[in-house]
This record gives sequence, C-alpha cells and structure tokens, in this order.
Amino acid sequence: MSDLTARFAEIVGSHNVLTGDAIPEDYWHDEVLTTAPQRPAYVAKPATAEEVSQLLKAASENKVPVTARGSGSGLSGAAIPRADGLVISFERMNAVLEVDTTNQVAVVQPGVTLTELDAATMDAGLNYMVQPGELSSSVGGNVGTNAGGMRAVKYGIARHNVLGLQAVLPTGEIIRTGGKIAKVSTGYDLTQLIVGSEGTLALATEVIVKLYPRLEHAATVLAPFADFDQVMEAVPRVLASGLAPYILEYIDNMTMAALVHTQNLELGVPDQVRDSCQAYLVVALENRTAERLDEDVERAGELVVELGAVDAYVLEGLSARKLIEAREKAFWTAKAIGADDIIDTVVPRSAMPKFLAGARGLAAEAGGAAAGCGHAGDGNVHLAIICKDPQKKKKLMTDIFALAMELGGAISGEHGLGRAKTPYFLQLEDAVKVDLMRRIKQSFDPAGILNPDVLFGET
Repeated sequence: MSDLTARFAEIVGSHNVLTGDAIPEDYWHDEVLTTAPQRPAYVAKPATAEEVSQLLKAASENKVPVTARGSGSGLSGAAIPRADGLVISFERMNAVLEVDTTNQVAVVQPGVTLTELDAATMDAGLNYMVQPGELSSSVGGNVGTNAGGMRAVKYGIARHNVLGLQAVLPTGEIIRTGGKIAKVSTGYDLTQLIVGSEGTLALATEVIVKLYPRLEHAATVLAPFADFDQVMEAVPRVLASGLAPYILEYIDNMTMAALVHTQNLELGVPDQVRDSCQAYLVVALENRTAERLDEDVERAGELVVELGAVDAYVLEGLSARKLIEAREKAFWTAKAIGADDIIDTVVPRSAMPKFLAGARGLAAEAGGAAAGCGHAGDGNVHLAIICKDPQKKKKLMTDIFALAMELGGAISGEHGLGRAKTPYFLQLEDAVKVDLMRRIKQSFDPAGILNPDVLFGET
C-alpha cells in the first residue's frame, strides 16, 4: 500500500478506498458520448464533511487531481477522472437530514438521489422541482451542473432552488453559505458561485433546497403543428396567456417518431396527422382542483389551435406520464439511434426559430443532421447531432455554438461544459471573462486540484 493510499484509508477506512484494478468501471466515466472513460488511481468514499476535508487536504498537499462523483449520470464528462487522480464518491453521504415544512426546505447530503428526495418529501405534501431527465441523478450533481429540466419553465433551475450549502474548499476549510432564507444581500453570494461550478471550486457536502406544494391534479395537452416555426411562435403566446404550464416542450417529428418506437407510446394521434406535422408542442398543466385544471386544459387546447396546431389531444393519467417519461429519456433514445454528440444550447426564446433553422442548415451542409426536442419555455434546445466525420463534426459543433452565442445564448443550458464542451468554450468565449474565471478558480483552489480539465482545459 502506497503512503497516499494509506493516508486515504486512515481518513475513510480501508474498506472505503479502492485502487488500481479494484476500481470498477462505473467510476471511470459518466454518460457523455464523446469522451473516453479513464480509470483513476484512487476512489475514496467519505461519510462526513470532515472526512471530505481531510481527503482534500491530502490531495492538495500531494497535488493529486480530484473529481467529485454523485450518480455519474452527467452528460458532459465532468465526472471523468484523471489517471493519477482521486475520485471522491458521495455514495455514502446519501441522507435526507431534514424536511422542514415550516420553511418549505429540505436539508440533504449530496449523494441523495432525486428519487430518494421525492420519497422523503411525499408525506409532507412537498416536492423538490429541479428534475432533469434522470431521476437517479444526485442532488450534488444538480448543484455541480446547475441542473434544470422540463419543470424549469415554472419552477426555475438549481440556482433558483438551492438556498444554502455546506461546502469544503480544496484547502480543507469547511464553510456554510446561505441558509433557510429566501434572499440575502450580505456580501458576495458564494452559494450561487459554487452552484454550476462543476466541482472546480469546492465540494458541496450539505445542500438546502427549496420545496413546493404537490398539486394533485395534472394533465397534458399535445399539439401537433404542420409548420415548425408555428410551434416556436406559439410558445410566448402560451406563456403570456396566464396558464402557467409547469412543462412547455417542443419535440420535432423525427424525435417523436423515435420516442414512440423506443418507448412504445400510444398517444392517440391519427396517422394522417402524425405524418403531416413537423413538430409537437407539449403543454403540461397542474392545479389544486380538478375543476380549475379542466378550465385550463380547455383554454390551452383552444389556444394552441388558434395558434396553428392541427389539433389538440388531452392526455391524462398513465398516457400523460408515459409521454413525459419518454421525453425525459430522450438522451437514451438519441443514443439508441446512433447520435454522435448531444448539445443543450440555450438561446432567448425569441431566437429559437432562427437558431433551430440555422442549426439544421449547418448540419445539412456538413452532410449530417440535427434533430431533437427542448425546453421551449426557457429556450433550452437539446439536439442530437449525427455527423460521422470527426473533423466535420467538430466544425459543425463549433458553428452551432457560435450561432447560439451570436443570438445571445450560451453553449450549455444545464448539462455543463465538462471535458466535452470545454474546448468550444475556450475557443468561443470572451477571453477577459475566461481569465476572470481563472482568477476565481485560483482563489478557491490554489493547488489547482479540483477537476482541472473542466472549464479551463488540460493543465
């Protein structure tokens, strides 16, 4: 046993340290399509913030790169470690410490999955509403990537729902930021700086998240459109109507066909309608009472038809859940049909028609295709990129990201940059901003050990 292995074992116990061939492949990767897995030198499984502190101190002193790991469900390669690195796995830090019904918050450890948090809050009639497509993902992963998901149009992203943190700096200090409070105007907001930093600044060991009342009644309106631009033009009108959908998605016809096939969906859409439409708008509504929900559903159906939909189909119960679940599995569907890359670009809602037309045109020019779906309510576009030639694909991705930024958007809306998108970020982002981020990183992490290949490239 090496000296460093022995030190890690002293901190977390020898049975909670893995090295060499004993490290299972699950710790080598996340779900990114384009970055190769990498076996780390060490995996440590701490149970407390104090153990995380000691691990980071040892890593800083020995210049060992550190990658934090929750469920490994990320799509950007941020959880892929270095060969000489340490993976800190939060699988043992998976307790829901408190469900506070008075303040409507939960206090959880980072390894808690969204499924586990949902079960813990159910009896209280509350729910954590940041729900990206994979419910096995962890709250710590939500924090790291500033996760969003379909419900963000109504409930916001992780930054709007993470109120406070206990976090460990790479130098070993343990800090607390924010709290069970709705607002703060006292110095820099370190909570929000750490949220979305992809494990490059500090490691969250406790998270205070906002909870919302569970609304008992829900239904989904599925609206096929013959013209793709009409879908995009309908989105702001739906949002301005006062209906307050908790999900507002678009799904193009190619992606819907793949979802129907791979997920065995029965949506009740006639063949002639399905064959003639270019895209679908999914409007999910919820309310406290069935009567109010029925009124909203009726108005939503009337509105989408007024805005050009071929028809409006109301899905309730199992059929509605199956459609939403299928949409949440869109990544796996894209993977199954042979996608070569996935993007989650975000643009202003008003720019979505121009962006999508431009992205499809760029893909066609490259001899490939760009198909997908997205969070129409917040401009977050998810595209499966099919382009087999690596050089052409790299240029295509660069051109698509550049187009998004020209339109006032950003490379990633919720997956993060990770290892996969960092090269595009460094090429396209304002160098002054990148330099400022480097200086922030240096202040938090003087030894440069936390996820050093993410945001700033290989060092």
